[in-house]
Amino acid sequence: MKKYQLMAPGPTPVPSQVLLAMAQPMIHHRTPEYDALFVEVRAGLKRLFQTTQDVITLTCSGTGAMEAAVANTLSAGDRVAVVWAGKFAERWIEIAKVYGVDVLELRAPFGETVEPARVAEALAREPRIKAVLAQHSETSTGVLHDVRAYAEATRRTDAILIVDAVSSLGIADLPMDAWGVDVVVAGSQKGLMLPPGLAFCALSEKAWAKARTSRLPRYYFDLAEERKYAARNEARFTPAVSIVVGLREVIKMLEAEGLANVFQRHDRLARATRAGAEALGLTLFAKATPSPALTAIAAPDGIDGEKIVAAYAEAHNITIAGGQGEMKGQLFRLGHMGYATEVDVIIALSALEQVLADFGLPVDFGSGVRAAQKVFVEKS
Repeated sequence: MKKYQLMAPGPTPVPSQVLLAMAQPMIHHRTPEYDALFVEVRAGLKRLFQTTQDVITLTCSGTGAMEAAVANTLSAGDRVAVVWAGKFAERWIEIAKVYGVDVLELRAPFGETVEPARVAEALAREPRIKAVLAQHSETSTGVLHDVRAYAEATRRTDAILIVDAVSSLGIADLPMDAWGVDVVVAGSQKGLMLPPGLAFCALSEKAWAKARTSRLPRYYFDLAEERKYAARNEARFTPAVSIVVGLREVIKMLEAEGLANVFQRHDRLARATRAGAEALGLTLFAKATPSPALTAIAAPDGIDGEKIVAAYAEAHNITIAGGQGEMKGQLFRLGHMGYATEVDVIIALSALEQVLADFGLPVDFGSGVRAAQKVFVEKS
C-alpha cells in the first residue's frame, strides 16, 4: 500500500477539520443559520484580502472571478495592458478578447517577469489604457510578479490594476488596500485549503466607479447585484453552502496561525524545496522572483518532464504537475501551498531522488533532503 500525497499546485489537500465541518447536515441559504455563517465569512474574507471593501463570493472556479473582473469594469473597445509571462496571463488575454477588449501584450519569456518600468512606460505612452491585468503568482512558471510596483504605476493614472491572486491569497502577502490594488480575484482550492467551487472578487472604490460605467454584458457575474445581496448577508444565487461552511473553518485556522506566520511558513517551504532541487543538480524554471506557492523545476536534459510527473504517480502515489502549453515536457511543478508542512516537502524531495535515480541519473541520496532540512533548522 502506498499512502497518497497531493502535491500539485491546486487543488490542494483539505484539512480533516474542514472536511468534517463540510460533512455537517445541509442548511438552506435563505435562513438565519446561513445569514450568521455568511456574516462571519464576509468579515473574515476582508481580513484575508487585507481590505475594507466587500469581498464578493461566487460559486465558480477562479477563472469565473477573472471573467467577472473584466466584465464588470470594462467596455467593448477599451484598451488594456496584460502582463504576459505565463499560461494564466494568456487566460486574461482570451477573456478580454471574447468581450471585445483591445489588448496590449507586455511580454516576457516564460520563467521571467515583466519589469514594473515597462508597465509604467506603457501607461505613459498610451493614456487610454483602462486597466492593467496581471498575475501575482504565475502558477504555470512559478514566478511571483511585483504587484506592489505595478500598483504604484497604475495608482498615478486613471487605469485600474486587476490581479489574479488565485495561487497567492493566503500564501504570499498581498495587502490590497495598502498597496492600492484595485481588483483582486482568488479561488478556494489553493491557499484556502478547500475543494474547488468558490471564487472571490474584491474591488476598490476606483474599480467600483469603473463598474458603474462598464457596458459589457453580464448576468450571473454581475458584481453590483451580488454586492446588494451580500449587504443583506445573502447570496444572489444558490451558493456552494458546504464549501462556505468549510471556509469559516479555514479562516479560523489561518487566523489562529496568524497571517504573517502563514506567509513565513510558505516562504520556508518554498526555500527548502528550491534548495533541495538545486542540491540534486536541477535548475529552477523561474528566473525571476520565485513564488512561495510552488516550485517549478526544469526537466533534466534528455528527460521529458511529463515522464517525471508520471513516475511520481506510479512509483510513489504522489500527484505533482507538469508544464502547460508550450512548456509541456520542459518542467515539473511541486506544490507546497495551503495545508502543507515541512514533512510534505521532505517526502516530495525524497521521492524526487528516487525518481531521478530510476531515470539513470547520478544521485547523491539524501542531498536534496539534507539541503531542505538545513533551511528548516534556520532561525527565521
